[in-house]
Amino acid sequence: MAIALPAVAAGELDGAVAPLRLAWPELRWTGPDAWHLTLAFLGEVDEGLTGRLGTRLERAAARHARLSLSLGGAGAFPAAGRARVLWTGVKGDRRGLARLTQSVAAGATRAGVLPAQEGRRYQPHLTLARCRAPADVRTLVATLASFAGTAWTAGEIYLIRSRLQEQPRYETLGAWPLLAPASSRHA
Repeated sequence: MAIALPAVAAGELDGAVAPLRLAWPELRWTGPDAWHLTLAFLGEVDEGLTGRLGTRLERAAARHARLSLSLGGAGAFPAAGRARVLWTGVKGDRRGLARLTQSVAAGATRAGVLPAQEGRRYQPHLTLARCRAPADVRTLVATLASFAGTAWTAGEIYLIRSRLQEQPRYETLGAWPLLAPASSRHA
């Protein structure tokens, strides 16, 4: 379950990351076609549960307002000195994003699909690169620390299937709108 990036946000980020890809070819870099903000990772989902899951996600989305978000800064999991993942952070309505994340994870659980990261604290981020072996990416984190993207309004959540290959491939299975502001619902 995820939030997609608008083209302007992806373009800004790609402009900041493109020169780094050339300097760090040993990392497995993600690109704009794979960029999204994961709300909950579900792992393998039985095909028979996707309809029930869609219904729960639609209900969850309808209870949450659109979010003002932007990308900025950088970090690494588990740490910059021994990274497996390089990421950029999410700024803006992080409290609303956390509530939405809890709601979609609860909806998935009610549909019979247990989120894979159950029990871990949600850290909103967008994955920029993965490392085959732990790598020292402190220089990359410092270089991207000042990155600050333009804010956008997230208006939908998506159910995305990933197909793992050398680089993951993503397929959108469904999309559900977040609650529009009261002023636009009455227009």
